[in-house]
Amino acid sequence: MDIFYVYAIKSDVDQRIYVGFSSNVLKRLAEHNAGKTKSTKGFRPWQLIYSEPIVSRIAAREKEKYLKSGIGKEFLKSL
Repeated sequence: MDIFYVYAIKSDVDQRIYVGFSSNVLKRLAEHNAGKTKSTKGFRPWQLIYSEPIVSRIAAREKEKYLKSGIGKEFLKSL
């Protein structure tokens, strides 16, 4: 069974929050900071502010959607 991680990263440049999911959070964070992701490239460096293990890809996608919603973003901003 694969474990996925829903994660949130915050830009040191303008404090924006990016939410995603991956099976390897630290590798994914390194990719964001290396400029390999088009949508986050211009806002480097990024810091990991939230990570949660999820047991299925479908559940991880649902949690990602929640964290991208208004109430989810408010939760992340409160961290």
